[in-house]
Amino acid sequence: MLSWLSIVRLGLVQSCLGAIVVLSTSTFNRLMVVELALPAVLPGFLVALHYGIQISRPYWGSRSDNGGARTRWILVGMAALAMGGLGAAIGVVLLESFFAVGLFVSVVSYALIGLGVGASGTSLLALLATATHPDRRAAAATITWLMMIAGIAITATVAGGFLDPYSPLRLLEVVACVTGGALGVTFLAVVGIERSVAQVLADSPAKAAPLPFRQALHVVWQEACARIFTIFVFVSMTAYFMQELILEPYAGLVFGFTPGASTSLSGAQNGGVFAGMLAVGVLASGFRLGSLRGWVIAGCLGSALVLWVLAALGQTGASAGSVMLAVVALGVFNGMFAVAAIGLMMALAGAGRVAREGTRMGLWGASQAIAAGFGGFAGALGVDLFRMFTDDASAFGVVFVLEGCLFFASAAMALTLIGGRASAQQSVVLAGE
Repeated sequence: MLSWLSIVRLGLVQSCLGAIVVLSTSTFNRLMVVELALPAVLPGFLVALHYGIQISRPYWGSRSDNGGARTRWILVGMAALAMGGLGAAIGVVLLESFFAVGLFVSVVSYALIGLGVGASGTSLLALLATATHPDRRAAAATITWLMMIAGIAITATVAGGFLDPYSPLRLLEVVACVTGGALGVTFLAVVGIERSVAQVLADSPAKAAPLPFRQALHVVWQEACARIFTIFVFVSMTAYFMQELILEPYAGLVFGFTPGASTSLSGAQNGGVFAGMLAVGVLASGFRLGSLRGWVIAGCLGSALVLWVLAALGQTGASAGSVMLAVVALGVFNGMFAVAAIGLMMALAGAGRVAREGTRMGLWGASQAIAAGFGGFAGALGVDLFRMFTDDASAFGVVFVLEGCLFFASAAMALTLIGGRASAQQSVVLAGE
């Protein structure tokens, strides 16, 4: 089984993934809209493209199942991600003077980013699912996701500092350092890990009879547990991302938050997410308090309750302090749900008639990626539509209520997973944490 040191090393890969992705979703977005004065729909399309490309995750998971070595696909994916990140920076530079060429380079680069995240991230999670002891899964999920958040935060802060004063050459230098460094750290982080757990992996998909992608996906989809969990991931992650684009506008339009105050509100929410993730890791693994699915249900129900409270606050003229407390609580429950869901995903990946961890992880990762793009779009579109017929507070409130209902439905789906619809083998896995 993976040692704690090996889990931390794999967490470094997650940090590298986050470090490159944050450049594409944040830094390049700002440069296109502000410095280049391009329509916001352009970076929005490119980010949506990188999410959409991740529908290929089941394919990459199946390839890692059949290929005999997940490390290979982690490295191949990271190489594609690094090339995509550097190419996207080149695309930003070209957009200013050669728009058509820059757009072509950007589209290709963001497609590479999506492929790289899909190949590397799916294979990494499959390796964790295969070789992590059940008692360590909650902690492993917490460690890897907190390290990803750390990679995002550190890159955003350090790269942002080096980008000032901005110039195209400085942008390329900074991005080259980030992408090259991420590729180097990934290689050092994963080298030798699979060999160290070779005995554990002896019965893993690397040793299973290879299956064509379509057949492997069909086999996995026939499993009741895999189907239910795929739908659960889509519904719950749609709810999770619906608030992403509307929470700060809600604070500004309904409660009069200044731009600085709404930014602080977002920071407070992320702090709550961090605390919720840490709580699950410590309590579930360190103190054996509750099961992963229990934490998932608690996170979903808590998120639903707080969203309904947020909707009500807009109708009562509540104070800014009340809104801040509610948003922090929302972050805590979101963090509890997210990290427990990842841990549960790792536990369920090995369940089923045929050991196809990579294919299952890919299927659920694709569902998550689609939900991320759809949820953010649906939340923003819903607010725009409802504002045509009612006041701001009511428009945002309706969306928050609907989002809470999705979280409530997600909790019901998690209960269904516990309720025994899976096969006998799956039920043993579900009951075993």
